[in-house]
Amino acid sequence: MAGEASYKRKGKLARQESNRSAKDSEIDIDKYGAGASNNQNKTRTGSRVYKIVVLGDGGVGKSAVTLQFVSHSFLDYHDPTIEDSYQQQAVIDGEPALLDILDTAGQVEFTAMRDQYMRCGEGFMICYSVTDRHSFQEASEYRKLIQKVRASEDTPMVLIGNKFDLHMQRKVSTEEGSLIL
Repeated sequence: MAGEASYKRKGKLARQESNRSAKDSEIDIDKYGAGASNNQNKTRTGSRVYKIVVLGDGGVGKSAVTLQFVSHSFLDYHDPTIEDSYQQQAVIDGEPALLDILDTAGQVEFTAMRDQYMRCGEGFMICYSVTDRHSFQEASEYRKLIQKVRASEDTPMVLIGNKFDLHMQRKVSTEEGSLIL
């Protein structure tokens, strides 16, 4: 199973509309609702399901990172995400697993859903753009908020400094990034 490029896209791409609110966005409460984490979800084949939540400001490349991971391809253009969900097979601790990856909206209009995502996620990918200092500061705030929402839990987190190929526009150094986690 390791290295397979198969993935299942469960969400849908949608254009962000200025009159759209968080309650208008589709979210599967049964899947990402209260109490959804910490129950040992398994697939029909017995693989453990891990809920991974991708967080970060709008435009930092959360969807690009997610799609590159699940489909091994890079998109030149992507409409702003409201919420997309993907599944990727993996091997974790020598056991087959299914990563259920939630690509969240980074726009301010959708902040109401973030606490819910933070309560139910079992692992987090926090993204920022190395060309945007504000997104870096927000990444640090996401980390603190996850720790606050999840209280005493030791939650796996990965910090992703994205857009590092734009070195001429870089505003955040590698050293600064390593200090967050």
